[in-house]
Amino acid sequence: MSITNALSNALSGLNATTRAAGVVSSNVANAMTEGYGRREIELGTRQVGGQASGVSVVSVHRMTDPVVMGERRISDGLVALESTRVDYHDTISRALGQADDSGSITGLIVDLEASIIEASNHPESDAHLYEVSNSASALADKINRAADTISSVRQNADRDISNTVDRLQSALSKVVTMNVEIQENVSSGYDASGLIDQRQTIIDEISRIIPVKEVERENGMVSLYSPGGAILVSSKAATVDFTPIGKITPDMSVDPGILSGLTINGQPVSTRADKGPIAGGQLAGLFEIRDTLAPEAQTKLDAFTRDLMTRFEDPSMDPTLAAGMAGLFTDNDAPFDPAEELGLSNRISVNTAVDPRNGGELWHLRDGLGATSEGDAGDASLLQAMLANLQSGIATASGGFSAIERSSSSLSSDLFSFFETASLASESDLSFASAQQATLKSIELENGVDTDQELQKLLVIERSYAANAKVIETVEALFDQLMRI
Repeated sequence: MSITNALSNALSGLNATTRAAGVVSSNVANAMTEGYGRREIELGTRQVGGQASGVSVVSVHRMTDPVVMGERRISDGLVALESTRVDYHDTISRALGQADDSGSITGLIVDLEASIIEASNHPESDAHLYEVSNSASALADKINRAADTISSVRQNADRDISNTVDRLQSALSKVVTMNVEIQENVSSGYDASGLIDQRQTIIDEISRIIPVKEVERENGMVSLYSPGGAILVSSKAATVDFTPIGKITPDMSVDPGILSGLTINGQPVSTRADKGPIAGGQLAGLFEIRDTLAPEAQTKLDAFTRDLMTRFEDPSMDPTLAAGMAGLFTDNDAPFDPAEELGLSNRISVNTAVDPRNGGELWHLRDGLGATSEGDAGDASLLQAMLANLQSGIATASGGFSAIERSSSSLSSDLFSFFETASLASESDLSFASAQQATLKSIELENGVDTDQELQKLLVIERSYAANAKVIETVEALFDQLMRI
């Protein structure tokens, strides 16, 4: 080997170790960076004139496990879906109140029963009659607020769908742009790892909205598909459209076309959370709240409200009630109409005839809502009949409740139990999904940056650099000896 070859080999070694040091330092610096893929340098023998002459950097590889990453992305979407459900159930539970909370619907039913008992013991007392009116008003107001919360939840879900679709469309467009940039870099022989890191972060964001499967294409490009079969990115980004609505009322739904569905490339798609093109992510969860969960809650609350109203509209309880007259509770001053049950909980109010704040007279609670004049101040028969009707077992006529007979208090407990059971199930599902996500993330990180290992590599690089520098120093000394001859 000539002195010149020795120098060339040493210089190539310095170049390779310099590149290797850069790769290691990048790994260490980005050990905590989300979406960063660990780099490994590949070295090979340099060929000059068909002869081995030093070392060359073949390539820098970005180390990832596409199978684990794909499973983790599916898990990310599931966690986003379950988190959306849990947030919904928390909101509804707060609106209804806890079963042992005096301000809950169940607690206010108990208060109404207690006030009627006190009034029936002292029918001549305006103070006790006022407590009945006040308790009834508090119960109606609580039902109104719970119903308004359900409407607000649907409205917020509709708005969040719009914002999420906008984020999704922007992210899909960014992936297409990144694809082009990566293709240009790979085709030109440049390292595109940094761009791929950025693209991975964007795809991770998409997978929380809609779980995606990544398919590699030529020159570092990728296509994205949802597990349900929607093509989100190929040569261009899919067009995802949604039209929000200004105000949602209980009667609005997707089926008649009042509320907007979702289209991908102009084609309507299913928005079901369990199966379909967008299933398994945050977007499907928001649609589920708007179109399934919240309407179901509305139906349950309306059924409870119907049961409450009809208990006080029984002519056998209050003979002064004529046909078409409302009882203690009204539908905006009208009696209950089965054809108008939807949204009833939003409209329930106390009959103005017994509400002094609205010009009513308290004696109607004792003498009858249809009475034209006061009767015997000591007659508690109507109040006793009210209490009996409130506590009697009556089969629930709607809302999907079982057909067993219940008191009003029992029905309110079953209403709370329905939502509490759904809430606990949702929390359990989120806990399972989060544990699965953490496991997959841990497996994925095993292929990530190990700073201890990287520092060990750095020591090897340091020794290699020093050895090559020593060769150059020796060659320089040899040249100096030649120059002195």
